[in-house]
Amino acid sequence: MSKIKLNYRGKQLWDNRVAYPNPIAMARSRGPIQSSGPTTQDYLNRPRPTWEEVKEQLEKKKKGSKALAKFEGKMNENWKKELEKHRERLLSGNESSSKKNNNNKRKKRRNLLDF
Repeated sequence: MSKIKLNYRGKQLWDNRVAYPNPIAMARSRGPIQSSGPTTQDYLNRPRPTWEEVKEQLEKKKKGSKALAKFEGKMNENWKKELEKHRERLLSGNESSSKKNNNNKRKKRRNLLDF
């Protein structure tokens, strides 16, 4: 029951009801929704590749890109060169031991300067 207060003459004094539109009724009054994008039927009827085309695409993916293969080849060559240089340093023990001595001397000097 609504809360409408009337005075003795039948005039309305106050009304506590709030005007709230019914969302379902508003949607129905607008009519059916117009879809802006493709329908499910459009998706089902779209052109799809044949099995042979799918196989070709999979083979292309397995091969990879030529630029990536070239880049990896260059990186492998550079890595091999670095390994060879490192091996030469290790095999020539005299040079590495003198470098170690120099590093030890530097560390000792640093430790003395810290105090």
